Amino acid sequence: MSNVMVKPVVTRAERKRFLELPWRLYRGDPNWVPPLRMDQAEMVGYRHHPFFERNRAQTFLATRDGEVCGRVAAILNRDHLDRHADGRGFFGFFECVDDQKIANALFDAVRDWLAAQGIERVRGPMSPGLNYVPGLLVEGFDSPPTIMMAYNPASYERLIEGYGFQKVQDLYAFHGHRSQLDDSSAKLEPISQQIVERYNVRIRPINRRRFVQDVEAFIDLYNQSMDGHWGFTPMSKAEVRHLAGGLKWLIVPELAVAAEIEGKLVGACFALLDYNPRIKLIDGRLFPFGLVRLLWNRRQIKKVRLMAANVLPEYQMMGIGLVLLRSITPMGTAWGLEECEYSWVAESNRLSRGSLEKGGANRVKTYRVYDWGR
Repeated sequence: MSNVMVKPVVTRAERKRFLELPWRLYRGDPNWVPPLRMDQAEMVGYRHHPFFERNRAQTFLATRDGEVCGRVAAILNRDHLDRHADGRGFFGFFECVDDQKIANALFDAVRDWLAAQGIERVRGPMSPGLNYVPGLLVEGFDSPPTIMMAYNPASYERLIEGYGFQKVQDLYAFHGHRSQLDDSSAKLEPISQQIVERYNVRIRPINRRRFVQDVEAFIDLYNQSMDGHWGFTPMSKAEVRHLAGGLKWLIVPELAVAAEIEGKLVGACFALLDYNPRIKLIDGRLFPFGLVRLLWNRRQIKKVRLMAANVLPEYQMMGIGLVLLRSITPMGTAWGLEECEYSWVAESNRLSRGSLEKGGANRVKTYRVYDWGR
């Protein structure tokens, strides 16, 4: 009988094996996109990241006859516990061969570690949290993910549910094509114009002279706008600064807009170019030349992920989100974009789902979040 063992990651060599496992498991999968290696090391806590200034994670490796065959992280999110008081920890960064016994052993390790912290309930996958890469892909395996979205084999759904996890929320990705613009514009333009005139909405592009500050303001607005949404925990100020510092290399000012009323920032929308095909070409390595290849001649990238169209809570019923989407459309056309993915949208967010469906967007991918222990 083969010898399966799960142990906490402790040494530098074990960390390397943890990080490199996906390259072996996904070998030959045309739709897998490797993570940025430096980013992945930060996300699991092997390099400094402000998420772990308050929160903790313990990673685990599963081996069978000495060969790594699975991994997982147990995550103690104190920010979530303080906000939701639901006694729930998390698992993330789950990768495993198609073997229920190995998956069970990994999830047992997560539960045991969390239990030692006084936590009996588990949610996931969250890698490492809802603001980063949440959910398990359960529909839409026929195409690669867009940037900063999850991808996994179809077998993971069976392994996770086979342990006893149950669905708690689905997150959707919607797809739009340039050919749909004429119909949607004809429907939305008159409504958008009425909203602008009624509330005296001023739409402005991102400020090139204060680019980083504007990006920080956009993310801070995201924090405020998501208040009250399912499972949400706002990013800390340090997380906002860290994320803004990374996005400043990836966001192009031509694809970001802000909405102001009486000089107050009330909404923001930005689209992130889908760098994933280039990340795949550089195999997740930014150095020594990967960053140059990633950012070179970005106008050749014709697909974006619309990551945020956020509005402050007190302005959310005024149609500002519609104005933002309508305003960014001609910017995308001028860039020459062909495709857009709107992701992610929680199934419980009926307002956003309804707006996208009425606008003609098609749901193409579903990401599932699971709970163990109700």
